[in-house]
Amino acid sequence: MTPPEGNGLEARVVVQRGGTQPFTVDLTLHAEPGQLVAVLGPNGAGKSTLLRAIAGLTPLRAGRIRLCDRVLDDPDAGIWVPPERRAMGVVFQDYRLFTTMTVRDNVAFAAAARGHRRTAARAAAQEWLERFDLAGLAERRPPQLSGGQAQRVALVRALASRPALLLLDEPLAALDATMRGTTRGELARLVSGFEGPTLLVTHDPLDALLLADRVLVIEGGVVTQDADPATIARRPATAYIAGLSGLNHYRGRVDRASGTVRLDGGGVLTPSVLPPTSVVLLAVPPTAITVHLQAPGPGSARNVWPGRIGDIQQLHDRIRLQIEGTPRALVDITPAALLHLGLRRGDPIWCSAKASEIEAYAELAPPAPAGPFGAVAGRAPGSSASFRS
Repeated sequence: MTPPEGNGLEARVVVQRGGTQPFTVDLTLHAEPGQLVAVLGPNGAGKSTLLRAIAGLTPLRAGRIRLCDRVLDDPDAGIWVPPERRAMGVVFQDYRLFTTMTVRDNVAFAAAARGHRRTAARAAAQEWLERFDLAGLAERRPPQLSGGQAQRVALVRALASRPALLLLDEPLAALDATMRGTTRGELARLVSGFEGPTLLVTHDPLDALLLADRVLVIEGGVVTQDADPATIARRPATAYIAGLSGLNHYRGRVDRASGTVRLDGGGVLTPSVLPPTSVVLLAVPPTAITVHLQAPGPGSARNVWPGRIGDIQQLHDRIRLQIEGTPRALVDITPAALLHLGLRRGDPIWCSAKASEIEAYAELAPPAPAGPFGAVAGRAPGSSASFRS
């Protein structure tokens, strides 16, 4: 359901990218006031193109962009509002702070650019810095800031412009792994008080799952799933999305007589519950699959199949096995289990999984835009507002 007219951000974005390999972005999105929508996708999927189109930096070939009650871009109607008049705060991946200005003057820039007296603009900037515990950095220049400090200053500068929409373009990408966790929490705190919609473009699924109210996944220029983080994590619509959550992902046809699913890539799996559709998707956590040296006997799990170990990888506190078989699978075990079983690459093994551990759900309809502000393509059914790990 599309939110009522004048509520938040509504966009139908059609952009044609040229070059040796032409590429079209064609998608629909909405973001409600106070809602953070994460835009997630592989490199080259169209995430940055979407953000640049909304910011007014890339022209639409077709579609329409409306923020609150104002149309910003509509090629058919001959409407185009330049970037500086779009009431948007943008935080870029490299932050783009003015290196010759102090932190206070960076935050004061938007007010000064609108014609406010320099003294008043700097006084207002000081209030923003104090509000977010950055007053101690007021006289520093960007080269004197850490990565986390620069990120916070860039975000406060965006908020100080009193935007109707926040656009965050990979705001944590420039930080090392240690700093990302701390700064992610700080980002959530800073954005939580913003009353307008926020779009967060990221390649990191953890950013999306921990920060967002909704996750919009783009692949090949179209939306492949639009849902809350819990649905994204439990019921991925594509193999790419399943990979972000670390799940085994299968597609197959239901055999009602046997209660099984015959997989497209070969093999048969039996979930405990089947949706009322002929084609289903299956998601299986790597931790739900058990490895055996011999075929399990009667009374074991309902899903049993032979395989061979293709690869063994260390993942922090666990071992991931890549199993070649029908179906292929990723299996997580403990280092102790690896040593106890004496597993090596190429070893024949057996896999088993309980039916209750297999999530079966209907395949989403192929994404297809439905007019300037039609239903969002690829919207996952049964979404909720909570996150389930």
